[in-house]
Amino acid sequence: MAALASSLIRQKRAVKDDQANRPIANKRKPCPKSNKSLCQKQILVLISKVRLCGGRRGRTDKRPEPQLKGIVTRLYSQHGYYLQMLPDGTMDGTRDENSCFSQFNLIPVGLRIVAIQGAKTGFYLGMNSEGYLYTSEHFNPECKFKESVFENYYVTYSSMLYRQSQSGRSWYIGINRDGQVMKGNRVKKTKAAAHFLPKVIEVAMYKEPSLHELVAEQSPPRKTVKTSDSPSHQNGRKEAPRADAS
Repeated sequence: MAALASSLIRQKRAVKDDQANRPIANKRKPCPKSNKSLCQKQILVLISKVRLCGGRRGRTDKRPEPQLKGIVTRLYSQHGYYLQMLPDGTMDGTRDENSCFSQFNLIPVGLRIVAIQGAKTGFYLGMNSEGYLYTSEHFNPECKFKESVFENYYVTYSSMLYRQSQSGRSWYIGINRDGQVMKGNRVKKTKAAAHFLPKVIEVAMYKEPSLHELVAEQSPPRKTVKTSDSPSHQNGRKEAPRADAS
């Protein structure tokens, strides 16, 4: 038994010595083919990221889709005139119900607040701090009007910014009996001059107008509308003679 045990011990030692004397194998080098594949994968990932970023940027640069539901309409005055905006920016009343210049976009910009834009000219209607109507290429706070339904089912449009300082009475868009637009602070809510009946042509979707703030040095050029009660000269501009009308 002792001889058998000694023999087994010698065999184990021989195996260990044999393993110790064997040359150490070099670490396995990665296959060049697999290296190339990994590099290609990294390039593909990089290209896909660039494409993804480019796609997102492209979507951002696109113009926003129209989101506001408004109407294309004609505003018919109780005096029998359609409000119209001519190509030179002036405004008056016409009895021609087929005039293309009497079409307006009524775009909602708040709760019962609308922007009035000439469908043909693209100008916005505004009212300044003196009550004069004017047309502007850009939408600004003076182009916001409150839309209210009067008791006779006609609609009135009043300035959101300006009103009588003492009484608080609103300033309204109005047309007199001669078809001329009036100064806002001379138009009363109870008079026919302020009453309009929108005659809807179609419902349309609009994008929200970009708001331009009023800055004296950078404000967009305005085209002052001749009104029936303007003075003969206002800020160096020749205006229509004054006429008293309700």
